[in-house]
Amino acid sequence: MRGRVRAALAAAGLMVATGAAIVLTTGSAHADTQICEKYGSTTIQGGRYVVMNNVWGTDQPQCINVTSTGFSISQANHNVPTNGAPASYPAVYYGCHYANCSTGSILPLRVSDSRFAGIQTSVSMSFPGSGQWDAAYDIWFDPTARTDGQNTGAEIMVWVNHAGAPQPVGSKVGTANIAGGTWDVWEGNIGWNVISYVRNPGTSSVSFAPASFFNDAVSRGYAQTSWYLTSIQAGFEPWTGGQGLAVNNFSVTTGGQPPVSTPPVSTSPSTPGGGGVGKCSVTYTKNDWGNGFTADVKVTNTGSSALSAWTVAWNFSGNQHITNSWSAAVTQSGTGVTAKNLSYNGTIPPGGSTTFGFQATYSGSNPVPSLSCS
Repeated sequence: MRGRVRAALAAAGLMVATGAAIVLTTGSAHADTQICEKYGSTTIQGGRYVVMNNVWGTDQPQCINVTSTGFSISQANHNVPTNGAPASYPAVYYGCHYANCSTGSILPLRVSDSRFAGIQTSVSMSFPGSGQWDAAYDIWFDPTARTDGQNTGAEIMVWVNHAGAPQPVGSKVGTANIAGGTWDVWEGNIGWNVISYVRNPGTSSVSFAPASFFNDAVSRGYAQTSWYLTSIQAGFEPWTGGQGLAVNNFSVTTGGQPPVSTPPVSTSPSTPGGGGVGKCSVTYTKNDWGNGFTADVKVTNTGSSALSAWTVAWNFSGNQHITNSWSAAVTQSGTGVTAKNLSYNGTIPPGGSTTFGFQATYSGSNPVPSLSCS
C-alpha cells in the first residue's frame, strides 16, 4: 500500500511530500457534510468531484467539513516530524483514485489525445495563521489507463503555497515560469517520479492547464507523452496543525466528451413497514467502457418523516460481477444484489438523499437493472 511505502521512506528520514493513499468512502454531500473517518470520502456536484479525508500518516484525529464546492479542515492538531511524511492529504479530486472514480470524467486520458491540452483547472484556498503544511495539487500519470492502485508514471505536485520547514521530495533542479508565476522545480523518485513545482511567492488561488506543467516535466526527462492522466487532486499536506486549511472552490473543465453514460433511471418509490410515512426512491447512473463500468445509486427520501435505514435490491440480467463498492454494504449472490446503508448514512431527512456506488466487470450486454428501495 502507498502509505506503507511512505512510512518506510519517512523512517529513512526522506521527504515524502506527495499526495494521497488508498481511500474508503462515505456518502454524497447534499449539504455541509462532516467526515472524521480516516479514509472517509464523499461526492459533490452530482458526483463530478470526490472529497476525501485521507489521514494516512498518523493516528491523530482529523475531520473535514465538505461543502458543495470544496472542504475545510474543521479538526486537526497534527504534530509529525517535518523531515518525514505528512499526517494526511485531504483533497478534492476529478478522475479515478484507487478505483473510486468521479462521475462523467474523461479520465484516464492519454496525454497524446488532443483533449488533454484543453483541460483546465482552478482552485481558491484559505490558510490559517499557524502550522506547517503545503497547499498543493497532486496530478497523477500512469503508463496504463489505470483506475485503481498506485500510479507508477509521474506525480506532478503544484505547491500553490506552503508554511514552515517541509520541502518537496528530492532536490531542486531548476525554475520555471508557468501559469503567470515563477516556480522552483524539485524532482525525486520514490518508486515513481515526483516533480514538484513550488510557487514563489505563494498564492491563495491559481488557474492553469495541467498540460503546461506536464510538458515542462517531459522537457526535463521526467515524464512521457505515451502516459495517461488519471486524476487531478487539490488539497493539503499538514505536518503540524492543519485546522482552518480550506479549499473554497475547485473546478476542472474540459472540451472533451466523457465516457458513454446512461441518463439517471428512476424506480418507483417503495414503502417500508411501519405506517408508510417513510418512502424512498432510487436513481441509477452508470459509466460504461465496454467490459467494465461504475455505477452511482442515489437514494432519496420521498416520504414525510426521516428514514433510519434503507435497503436497495436488484437483479442483473447478465454476468455482471461487482469488484468494489463504497458507501454501502453490498452483497452479491449470482445475479442478485443487495445494498444496505452503513452506520453513518442510514438516516435521511425528508427530501434528503445519499449516494453509494460500485465498480463491476461484465461481457456482452449491460442494461440498467430494475431497482427497488425499502
